[in-house]
Amino acid sequence: MLKPEHQYAVYTLINKKNGTLYIGMTNNLERRVFEHKKKLMKGFSQKYDLDTLVYFEIHQYINDAIIREKD
Repeated sequence: MLKPEHQYAVYTLINKKNGTLYIGMTNNLERRVFEHKKKLMKGFSQKYDLDTLVYFEIHQYINDAIIREKD
């Protein structure tokens, strides 16, 4: 089993069906989704009200997660 500090999540958020998508990467998915939902970080996801998690995948290595996020 991977230690939490060695897990990197690539995730997708939406604002509504057939709306805007946001793809991000984090080492703490639970915290990051909370930040999106509470609008704690200014930027694209706050501007477009992106706060519904629809997909995520976990990677052991940060480089793999970065590559996947950019795919």
